[in-house]
Order: sequence, then C-alpha cells, then structure tokens
Amino acid sequence: MKQLSKIQTALMLAFLVTVWGINWPLTKAALAYSPPLLFAGIRTLIGGLLLLMVALPRFKKLRFKETWPIYLISAILNITLFYGLQTVGLNYLPAGLFSAIVFFQPVLMGVFSWLWLGESMYPLKIAGLILGFAGVAVISAAGFGGHISIAGILLALGSAVSWALGTVYVKRTGGRADSIWMVALQLLIGGVLLVSSGHFSESFSAIQWKAPFILSLLFISVFVIALGWLAFFTLVGSGEASKVASYTFLIPLISIVVSSIFLHEPLTVSLLAGLLLIVTSICFVNITPKKLKTPALAAEKKAVHLKKLLPRGKRKTVPLTKLKTSSADGQ
Repeated sequence: MKQLSKIQTALMLAFLVTVWGINWPLTKAALAYSPPLLFAGIRTLIGGLLLLMVALPRFKKLRFKETWPIYLISAILNITLFYGLQTVGLNYLPAGLFSAIVFFQPVLMGVFSWLWLGESMYPLKIAGLILGFAGVAVISAAGFGGHISIAGILLALGSAVSWALGTVYVKRTGGRADSIWMVALQLLIGGVLLVSSGHFSESFSAIQWKAPFILSLLFISVFVIALGWLAFFTLVGSGEASKVASYTFLIPLISIVVSSIFLHEPLTVSLLAGLLLIVTSICFVNITPKKLKTPALAAEKKAVHLKKLLPRGKRKTVPLTKLKTSSADGQ
C-alpha cells in the first residue's frame, strides 16, 4: 500500500479520532430512537453502499473469486462481532467500564502485531501501551460503579479481541485485496449480518424516523463508518498497526469532551489525568529506539540504491526482509 506523508498521516489521524470520538455520544443519542442491532446494521449498510459507489469504477480490482474469503473474514471480525458484541454488551455494563475494556484493543494490537506481523516490541512501547490503557481506565472511572456483569465483561473483551484480530488480518492480507473494495464489502457483508440479526430479535417498527435520528444516522454512516474505516485501514496499511492503534486511546477522551458539551455530562479531574497518561502513551509507542531505527534505515537506503541501478522497465521494490537477510549472511 502507498506510504503516506507525515502531513497526510497527521490529518488522517486527526480526522479519525475526532469522528470516532464523536460517534459514541451520537450513537448514545440515536439509540433513543432505534433498537441497537438494527441501528448498527442500517448505518453500516449505508456506509458500505456509499463506498460501493466509489469502488465500482475499480471493478477489475475486485477479483471476488480469489479474495471473497478475505472480505468475509474481515467483515465478521471488524463489523459483525465488533459492533454486535458492543451493542449487546452495553446492556450489561456501565458505558464507562465497557468502553475502557473495548479500548484494551491497542494493547492487544501491540501483542498481535508483534506475534503475527513481525513488528518490533521493546520496553518503551510496552510501557506506552499499558499507560494508554491506564489513561482510558482513569477517564472512564466514573462509569465503574453499578452492577458488574461477567457476561458484559466477556462481551467487551470479545469486542476488543475481534477488532484487534480483524485489524491484524487486514494488515496481513492487504496486498491481496484492493483497499477500497476491502472496506466497502466488509461494511456491506457486516451490515447485512447485523440487520439480519436485528430482524429476528428486534422490530423495524420500533425505529422512530425523527430529525435527530436521521441526522445522526447520516453523519455516522458517512463520516464514522464509510470514511472512518477507510481512513483507519489506510493508516494501518501505511504504517505499523500498533502505532496507529495507540492513537485510538484518544477516542474515549474526545467522546467525553463532546458529551460534556452536547449532552451536558460533567468534566472531571480524572479527564485531565487520563489525558496526560494517553499523551505520554502515544509518545512512548511512537519513539523508536536508535538500535532498531538504524538497521531499518540502512536497509531502506540500500533498496533505493539497488532500484536506481536497474533499468526503468525492470525496477521493482526490493523487500526489506530480503535485504536484512542478505546483510546478516554477509556479516
């Protein structure tokens, strides 16, 4: 996947954490007008249909016979299980505690990326991931009161695990499927599965098609679902999955700030403490030790040099893993 510039990465990250942060209070408000599974399915389907219109001109890149298992597995992990377990689980746990468990995802991402993507793991990154989760826990501490359900905790953990596994899966298979088709079909398949589940357990007649609901539905479908997931997987494909995931620690923070402004929920000292932990976490995760940075930089320079030596028509990207292997053999 094409590498993003630093400015493109920063803008896309800012957009992503902002719209996904706004999503939580908007969804909370919209659920007053609709059953949860049907709402999750409808917004996902709308987002998928919007991206389908963008993907259709790239029809030749679909290669559905070869890649359909990728789309299906991605849809089940990132959409059906992630949103399905989330919407059901919120009935069993306070929202603060549930969101804190769900945002254990970046920590899981760090571990899974190390195990299955070969991303580096070092003490500073481990400390950063733990600090980020601690920051989310501190911010969400106000919601820790009330009845604690084992079923709710398991559903929240399931939501976090499915999202982390889905992200790693997309990163591993990203070169085999077109990115826009990946997100579009993931949303369409996941949306159909969610609406089907809602059809058997909920009622379409319970949806109140009032202006606040319609506006929330449209905003979430366009910005949170269609553009949000496209931005997320573009970022994951362009850089280290664990580093991208570390920025999602900011989402609960933005959610609480927006809720305090529009839903008149109180701001607390724990918000500032959590903010400090999260910012420190992101800094730690995104600082690469010199001993890891130097070999990677040398391999990258070697790849560029070798590419220049080849005739124009035969230039291909030299995999860094091969360069590292050959360098090691020569030592």
